[in-house]
Amino acid sequence: MLVIGLTGGIGSGKTTVSDAFARLGVPIIDTDILARELVARGQPALNAIVEQFGPEYLDELGNLNRNQLRKLIFSDPIARQHLEAILHPRIRNELRQRLIALTDIYCIVVVPLLLETGMTDMVDRILVVDIPETLQLSRVISRDSVDETQAKRTLAAQAKRNERLAIADDIIDNSRDLIDLDQQITTLHHRYQALATEHCH
Repeated sequence: MLVIGLTGGIGSGKTTVSDAFARLGVPIIDTDILARELVARGQPALNAIVEQFGPEYLDELGNLNRNQLRKLIFSDPIARQHLEAILHPRIRNELRQRLIALTDIYCIVVVPLLLETGMTDMVDRILVVDIPETLQLSRVISRDSVDETQAKRTLAAQAKRNERLAIADDIIDNSRDLIDLDQQITTLHHRYQALATEHCH
């Protein structure tokens, strides 16, 4: 099976793009959703996070306090490394299992931090959703209700736009309207179907 890694900076529209592929019948595996499942209450990863960072990172119901943890890892690179050491091997493992279970000719794996996590070895092609950084900033500010400083900090914690574009096999320009976006996705869908057919033989 042909595995397409979909990535892009925060606020670039990865979900919009993966939803459009899903409407075309393409199986989507989103590593953010896998990560959320892995840190659900009672999961070993959540216990490991509490051991590493302390019980103050749980809310009153015993679930992970995401906002609290997000603040910590954006301000402390060492804490981020510790969190990644807990989550990344588990995400890779879970992803491997899900890929084995699929029978389609191609699928899309959404990995927001594809470059940063070094998960490029798990995909055959890289699709980058790209928008100018000024647009990215304004989308993050309105979507996450954060100020410009916080939004810039989030952007700074990710790979640079030119680094992402440098590893891209395919690029979707998401700075225009939805009609334009859908056309780009349909074109890519046909290309991936053709590539996947070759890939299988």
